[in-house]
Amino acid sequence: MLRWIKNKYHLIRSFFAAVYFRFPSKRIKVIGVTGTNGKTTTIQMIGRILEEDGHRIAMASTINFKFAQKEWVNETKFTTLSAWEVQKFIQRAVDERCEYLVLEVSSHALDQSRLAGVYFDIAVITNVTREHLDYHNSMDRYRSAKAKLFKKLKKNALGVINLDMEDPQRFIKITQKRKHRVVAFTTDGDKNEVSKKDGTLMTVLGEQITSSIRGSYFTIRGERFHLNIPGIFNIENALAAICVGSLEGARLSVSKRALENIEAVSGRMDYVKNSKGISIVVDYALTPDSMEKIGCLLRRAQTNHEFKRIIWVLGSCGERDTGKRPIMGEIVAKYADFVIVTNEDPYNEDPMQIINAVFEGVITGGKHEKEDCWRILKRREGIKKALSLAQEGDLVLVTGKGAEETMAVGNERISWNDKRVIQELLEEV
Repeated sequence: MLRWIKNKYHLIRSFFAAVYFRFPSKRIKVIGVTGTNGKTTTIQMIGRILEEDGHRIAMASTINFKFAQKEWVNETKFTTLSAWEVQKFIQRAVDERCEYLVLEVSSHALDQSRLAGVYFDIAVITNVTREHLDYHNSMDRYRSAKAKLFKKLKKNALGVINLDMEDPQRFIKITQKRKHRVVAFTTDGDKNEVSKKDGTLMTVLGEQITSSIRGSYFTIRGERFHLNIPGIFNIENALAAICVGSLEGARLSVSKRALENIEAVSGRMDYVKNSKGISIVVDYALTPDSMEKIGCLLRRAQTNHEFKRIIWVLGSCGERDTGKRPIMGEIVAKYADFVIVTNEDPYNEDPMQIINAVFEGVITGGKHEKEDCWRILKRREGIKKALSLAQEGDLVLVTGKGAEETMAVGNERISWNDKRVIQELLEEV
């Protein structure tokens, strides 16, 4: 009942904000990107392609805000702004003479009607995997929340959908039912053939894929693409961005040039330079699916002798989906040689209780405490332990916080950045 009241409050607030700012989304092309993983990276890629094609863009993502050449860090820890701030942001994008607004869209914002009165020209779904079940209660309700983006499209709009995710048909049917065009993307040739036979979808296929820890290659219609960032998941993000660019008139050669110059998004497979002969990577991964994908990438790179041992530092956010904690621990235990479970945004929950829940999965995954896995309460000490274990040729991976600048402890936000802490610890060694 309380949530229903809150959602109605957001709906009313969104409506009044839209009226106050005279429905600014009708005066700019709005591209919305939703999904469990890959939203932020996809948004950065879309923005870069549109800019490379000569367009003036605005952007709002988990990590940054942007109006043309003006760019600053998102310090709110929110993926999507409040109802009033969203409309205000769109109006400013119009005032700044931006042609496009690329907006990262969370399931919470969609469920709470914070985007009522925002009309989208293109909706993109990257994937839907387990996350936020503390809020949505089930995967079906979570998918339904994500699907609301495709119900907010303008007339004759477009849906861009990942065929490689679970149940893409749900989003395809919703989009087509509203007489919108659908463009799908995939790295699976079989799915591409099925799509061709269907005849109702335009499909972009990424093929001839190669990937290492340092980057990826793939081909679209004879054009060879190179990414400086690794992983099949980032190829999927790139395919989504290329679809959007193509729909807006960007040639494949333009997309290729734009993507070749993209470095890792801050906090996403982000390398920390050092003189110790070890690879150190910071990543935002905080879901079972994202950890599985990174684990597969690292295992393949390890098999190819790109590094020796994997030392993985992780935690889990407090007051969120508790069921995923042991699952993440077990996944990490499967791929890492050494595991350190530590603190990560406990909010008002007992941090040791969170650590123990993750650690339970680590033990289930075959690790042995104080032999190849440790529980360390203080995150700084956990990272320090990982660095002390690392030998030349090893890889240290720190996941969960990415580029975030604060840690949520109780009702406070303390200054924290994984990359900065790692750099400080490296200087101490």
